[in-house]
Amino acid sequence: MSTRKRTTKIVATLGPASSSPEVLTRLVEAGIDVVRLNFSHGTAADHKGRVDTLRNLIEHSGRTVGIMADLQGPKIRIGKFAGSKVLLKNGQPFVLDAECELGTTDCVGLDYPELVDDVHPGDVLLLDDGRIVMDVDQIDGTQIRCIVRQGGELSNNKGINRQGGGLSAPALTPKDMEDIHTAASLGIDYVAVSFPKSGDDMRLARALLLAAGSSALLVAKIERVEAVDNLEHILDATDGVMVARGDLAVEVGDAAVPALQKKIIRMAREHNKFVITATQMMESMIHSPVPTRAEVSDVANAVLDGTDAVMLSAETAAGEYPVETVTAMARICREAEKSADTALDTQFLNRVFTRIDQSIAMAALFAAHHLKVKAIAALTESGSTALWMSRLNAGVPIYALTQDVATRYKVSVFKGVFPVMMTQSGHDRDQVLRDAEDAMIASGAVEPGDLIVLTIGEPIGKPGGTNTLKIIKVGEHRPAH
Repeated sequence: MSTRKRTTKIVATLGPASSSPEVLTRLVEAGIDVVRLNFSHGTAADHKGRVDTLRNLIEHSGRTVGIMADLQGPKIRIGKFAGSKVLLKNGQPFVLDAECELGTTDCVGLDYPELVDDVHPGDVLLLDDGRIVMDVDQIDGTQIRCIVRQGGELSNNKGINRQGGGLSAPALTPKDMEDIHTAASLGIDYVAVSFPKSGDDMRLARALLLAAGSSALLVAKIERVEAVDNLEHILDATDGVMVARGDLAVEVGDAAVPALQKKIIRMAREHNKFVITATQMMESMIHSPVPTRAEVSDVANAVLDGTDAVMLSAETAAGEYPVETVTAMARICREAEKSADTALDTQFLNRVFTRIDQSIAMAALFAAHHLKVKAIAALTESGSTALWMSRLNAGVPIYALTQDVATRYKVSVFKGVFPVMMTQSGHDRDQVLRDAEDAMIASGAVEPGDLIVLTIGEPIGKPGGTNTLKIIKVGEHRPAH
């Protein structure tokens, strides 16, 4: 069996099905790289409990698993029904009214009264992820009078989208601002912002995070029409993006999503950002121990598109087979990676680098690809060099060697990057290179005699970018005993 490492990372959402130490242990063993805490559910104490349990497990497993807090954002929802749900028929009138306390078959309340100002007669509203469709007939005071186009069962607190987007709700709600403080206090590695419309939304999130004392990486969830239109500006203001296919499909139409997914992944990589592909990737495995053929193709296609990570939501949070789902996903990723494109030379054409550290990162990839080395070792404080290298596929594993614990966890979502903790015993250059070799050998990445490409910033011990590339045969620099 091949010992080749899986390069695509797996993000698994924690929930009732996956929060016990036993199941979490099995998920870590099955290969999860990042856990997602869904801040739409649970209290700060619940999240703290899960973080503590996970960190305790990681310490004993020797694996690196990052933690992502996913903010709820302005989910626009209906209120509750007297009998918890109703059955709506095609063609019947139905009213959305912020002042309606308990819903009936004729009307239901709204948790977002401003919706009245955002919609107009002729608009199409999609409820419960598009399962229920209504045409807006007229606006009457606090009431949005609709005609049901596609009926069915509608239950409490389901979400509302407007076809084509355009709702004015701000990306960060007061609850999100509070949750950013919670995430900072828990030392979370990544914070995902729901429904951002522009780069300004991401800059505000960054300012709030920094003020709370956190240097977590920011993830912009692309799920609004406006986010697709402003993708370039959002990419400039964030560290990574998530292709959030659920709400995105409701706003742009499901048929438009596959091509958008490819575009978002490509643009993220071109902008040196990481990208996570999410929503319904292995949905059938909530109740089945095996995936459908369509799900296998979906995960494999995301891998071939170049996504850094694939994400599981309800499959691991509430499903019956959380461990089997992760195992299946890991198997599909590995198989897809075998046929991933490594035509690196063509990707270097017409690229211009203005920074020394980026040029070194690209030179390392080029050398590794053509020399067929065993590994690339990037000595990095922030993880940036490893990120840049991972944007192109050289077919060689990249090891981020760092003394910084926060960086160890941040790089866990980058495709093809594996963190290795190292202790530097001083600032003597030869000694640091020996320390790097020792860390690589101890991690099992290389053996004496292997050829590696190593990048480092000199003078050692001074902050600043990577500026040196060395090609080393492991063990050659050792003094003879």
